[in-house]
Amino acid sequence: MAKIKLNPLFAGMSGKIGNIVIKRSKNGVVFVARMPDMSKVKPSAAQLAQRRAFAQAGNYAKSARADETPWALYEALAEVRNTSARALCMGDYMNAPTMDDPDFSRYHGQVGDRILIRTYDDVGVVEVNVKLTKSNGDLIEYGKAIEQFTGYGVWEYVATVPVPLGTDIFISAEAFDRPRNRAAA
Repeated sequence: MAKIKLNPLFAGMSGKIGNIVIKRSKNGVVFVARMPDMSKVKPSAAQLAQRRAFAQAGNYAKSARADETPWALYEALAEVRNTSARALCMGDYMNAPTMDDPDFSRYHGQVGDRILIRTYDDVGVVEVNVKLTKSNGDLIEYGKAIEQFTGYGVWEYVATVPVPLGTDIFISAEAFDRPRNRAAA
């Protein structure tokens, strides 16, 4: 590997030229090296999985770019975050949302009772569904929560079916981001 000092005309050089790679260190020193021979290196299963996920993220970015509504959102957010819309879009695909356990403190089995769900995502959650079932698995009700404060990830579900006192029930929630990544609680 050669270490060189370029004049100001070539000071910004980096990248690949044929089988030569030009690299720049953090302190500005430029290195010229031969391209590494990776032909005999076998990637691990984890590396192959990561490559597939990255390719799928790239495909998602292409499809998002073809639809002007989500792409406009990614472009606007990318400008605020000082990054590219493609990088933001791919990151959104690679990162699933998360959520806290639902807050049942306002739910008492009555119509109109509320269940709060707090969600988190790098670009935003677009849908939250809530499901109430009896202990035997029978469905009580299922529906969409409404975002209470746009952009803050606070969702509220309003009960529509009364549940008799003493009934054992299970309440679950699921959240989705734009690429349809899912979080469940």
